[in-house]
Amino acid sequence: MTQLVNVRVEDHIAIIELNHQPLNVLTKPFLGDIHSAVEVVTSNEEIRALVIQSASEKAFVAGADIKQFSELDPSSGQQLVERGKQIFDQIQDARFPVICAINGVALGGGLELALACDIRVAESKAKLGLPETGLGVLPGYGGTQRLARLIGLGKAKEMIFTGEPLKAEEAYRLGLVEHLVSDGKSPKVALEIAEKIAKQGPIAITNAKKAVNQGFELPLNEGQQIESELFAQLCETQDIQEGVEAFLEKRDPVFKGE
Repeated sequence: MTQLVNVRVEDHIAIIELNHQPLNVLTKPFLGDIHSAVEVVTSNEEIRALVIQSASEKAFVAGADIKQFSELDPSSGQQLVERGKQIFDQIQDARFPVICAINGVALGGGLELALACDIRVAESKAKLGLPETGLGVLPGYGGTQRLARLIGLGKAKEMIFTGEPLKAEEAYRLGLVEHLVSDGKSPKVALEIAEKIAKQGPIAITNAKKAVNQGFELPLNEGQQIESELFAQLCETQDIQEGVEAFLEKRDPVFKGE
């Protein structure tokens, strides 16, 4: 799409590659390009999974553009974080799963971007953290909310209050990332996960993601009601018929998303 963000599609899988060298710092123009890329991908009905990766050898995303902070007042500060939230919410709410390949540092807004994804693959050299309090601010792109939901209240507070990053092994142990891989392997592993997802029923995947995300903060009985309703919707699709027939005929299903 641009020199800063590249998008390609392979067999129902979209790949967004971040290329704001050297560290993918989240400047306003770069965030705008990410937003445009996400809009292009989410509007493509053929997409069944998205991989977000980095062209930088040093960073997934090193964080926000710190130089802009000193110029902020309460109004512009709120506008800044709401813009980031809008983009990251769009990633979180995509109808298909989003996998990120963390090949280097993921700090501040970079970790917040990763937190908005469904599945995180981190390389051994990666470091993940939210250092904003050391700059006199707090994580404003959803980090205070998503991190606690993912790894628990106490550890999230410690990370945010101290600003100290985690090594990849510790992040994996805490459940901050779902996969820990050797250096250089994160794009490959992320793509492999996306390929497995793309073979499943796409409407089923969409509804499963909705069930998990919408039910997560609800009482169990309310979450299960959402699950039942989303299951019922799938019973009138052609995909359920294809899935059953393929199972009985001992072959791989070919889902059309219908």
